[in-house]
Amino acid sequence: MTFRLDRRMIPEENPEAVEKELRDLIEGAARNYAGIAVTIRRILLAAPLTPLDGGQRLVERLSLRASEIMGEPVGPKGVPLYTDARHYTAAGIPTVLYGAGPHTIEEANAHRADERLPLDDLYKATEVVALTLYDLLSE
Repeated sequence: MTFRLDRRMIPEENPEAVEKELRDLIEGAARNYAGIAVTIRRILLAAPLTPLDGGQRLVERLSLRASEIMGEPVGPKGVPLYTDARHYTAAGIPTVLYGAGPHTIEEANAHRADERLPLDDLYKATEVVALTLYDLLSE
């Protein structure tokens, strides 16, 4: 039997520690059953997108404008997603992810053929980004 496991991480986690904990858990569980052999092969160890110095001003502006436009408090939070934006932070470029749409992956039906994004949410998110850029370029 073969199975593939995809374990996402948030910025506060250490990728190597997460992998070790997961390996220990799997190997420990297998030891309880005679005749079970486990082979663990890493396909990819992707470090999470982490905040860098210099990104706070963008986070503050986005949060302010998003809260105004969305009519509810919007603040920074970690979400266990896989994103290529992590390569920017690994290169020392402050990076912030901001997206439009439903509050949860389940509501959005994310990464499925019928993923959805209400157009009103897209319009609001576009306004948030435009106003944030205006604010940053006007300072």
